[in-house]
Amino acid sequence: MDTLPGICQVCGGWPSHPVCQACARRFAGAVARCDACAAPVPDGVARCGACLTCSAPPALQACAAAVDYAYPWDRLIARFKFRGEPGWAGPFAKQMLGVPHARQLLAQCDCMVPVPLTTTRLGERGHNQAWELAKAVRRQARPLGLTVPAGADPEALVRLVEAPDQHSLSREQRLNNLRGVFAAHPERAARLHAAHVLLVDDVTTTGATLQAAAQALLQAGAARVSALVFARTPPPG
Repeated sequence: MDTLPGICQVCGGWPSHPVCQACARRFAGAVARCDACAAPVPDGVARCGACLTCSAPPALQACAAAVDYAYPWDRLIARFKFRGEPGWAGPFAKQMLGVPHARQLLAQCDCMVPVPLTTTRLGERGHNQAWELAKAVRRQARPLGLTVPAGADPEALVRLVEAPDQHSLSREQRLNNLRGVFAAHPERAARLHAAHVLLVDDVTTTGATLQAAAQALLQAGAARVSALVFARTPPPG
């Protein structure tokens, strides 16, 4: 899917990459985002209001996203996650590497860790979309001359249980729902100690999953945790 010409899966143009350049520019574009949670913000603003008024320092200190979770990306992500099309990791990684904040986080981190699935969910899907993205980002970053972390560990973080449905919950309720869901793998603790870990995932909505994963990594000895995601769900309103 990365190199062979075909039909653009958005506009139907041919010959094309999976998402043609015109559609990528039209539906991705340069969007100013909060450095901490990747929510859209006005140009020149570094932090959104929610992050500025946060009462306690969050476990996740920075987050970069490539696109909004909206048309056409939401449909393509569904194909990536649920319909056995892991090849979408390549086109998505290309969009992620086009974000300056993402490049900065890559250069600063020591290790990339995908947000894990439970073994049951992994068996159902056949692949962990977060790990596919992490591999594609590393693979594409090197030819571009970008700095990439020395390590990438798909087993550094373990998902112990599948959280109940989060769809209708507030951010605080989601955080409570995710307590105890993640744990660092005991055999990876030495690699995580004092490291700047970059979490990788496909979508973030309220950031609750990333915060819970970051907390588990900090408890295991990580010095700092940031995140790189493909899509960020815009806040309501």
